[in-house]
Amino acid sequence: MNVAYVSQIEPKTVEDALSDENWLMAMQDELNQFKRNNVWELVPGEKTQQVIDTKWVFRNKMDDYGDIIKIKARLVAKAYYQEEGITYDETYAPVARLEAIRILLAIALMMKFKLYQMDVKSAILNGYIKEEVFVEQPPRF
Repeated sequence: MNVAYVSQIEPKTVEDALSDENWLMAMQDELNQFKRNNVWELVPGEKTQQVIDTKWVFRNKMDDYGDIIKIKARLVAKAYYQEEGITYDETYAPVARLEAIRILLAIALMMKFKLYQMDVKSAILNGYIKEEVFVEQPPRF
């Protein structure tokens, strides 16, 4: 689906974003990614569980000329509420190092491999965690 986003100003609050249809669509798209990847389920809150709050982060993505090409709304956990050994044991982010990419490109060039590039929209949602984590519902949703 092709959509033209015209919002020039990044909202400072959730209320500002909810009043703009374009930002509302971006927020809904983020929540749809969570639903598609089946990363959470709504459960009643328990007093004994530590719940991590969430917040919305709003950003305009620009091209080389400074023109806005896309708006993004990301729902992020307020990780500063977490304590090592209590709410998590270790951290790991599966990202490629620049050296590994250079080696891959060099080997592909030598072996005449055809490489394809793609952008995974919600790569972080494809990781697995062992711990059961309770996260607050998105503000105003």
